[in-house]
Amino acid sequence: MIEAIGIVVPVHNEEESLRACLRSLRAAFSALPSHVDARVVVVLDACADRSPEIAGSALDDRGEAMTLCVRNVGIARHAGVRRLQEHYASVSPSRLWLATTDADSRVPRTWLVDQLTLADSGVDAVAGTIQITDWDDFPNDRVRAFLDFYTPAGCSDHHDHVHGTNLGIRGDAYDAAGGFADLESGEDHALWNALRREGRRLLSTRRLPVATSARRVGRAPRGFADFLALFQVQEAS
Repeated sequence: MIEAIGIVVPVHNEEESLRACLRSLRAAFSALPSHVDARVVVVLDACADRSPEIAGSALDDRGEAMTLCVRNVGIARHAGVRRLQEHYASVSPSRLWLATTDADSRVPRTWLVDQLTLADSGVDAVAGTIQITDWDDFPNDRVRAFLDFYTPAGCSDHHDHVHGTNLGIRGDAYDAAGGFADLESGEDHALWNALRREGRRLLSTRRLPVATSARRVGRAPRGFADFLALFQVQEAS
């Protein structure tokens, strides 16, 4: 049975969205049963805006911020996980659940409760989906191209996507897979593939959506913003 849940939020100049992200995590904390402790680590990576100030004012005794200057989301996520593992050193890794999201995302209130249920059923890692909420500045044909790809008609609960903004991993499985690699992008896919090679029980489900932004300019090279841009290219070709 899971005893503690730790959440990592990497941040690089996210002053416009960070507060809403942390507010959604507090709501998710409130839905957890009393026997499960939860904590968030905000990893401030080379921030030159008000993100540190916002994190400092929004976090309480169930959260902390740490500072890096590496401009590398893989390193940032891994550093946050290590800080959580230190905090929960007295908890068996098999009873520690690690979740990650991003500062431009907002998790639903049941996000952690649903992951907890899956973890207690024996799942070692969960990959959820994303729901983009701010398509206003995007051409309709580009939006349709993405939605047709991401949520095709008649699709099942299973999916083939992996997003660092919506992942959950059991602590011992994380260690066995080597953790997040020091990659500027694709650290989420690399970890998922390592978990698969370890023979861990993985679940990809559309029942765990996280609201996120449709960025035109991404924080990570070859990240989600570049992925969205592919659909514009395909439509134009």
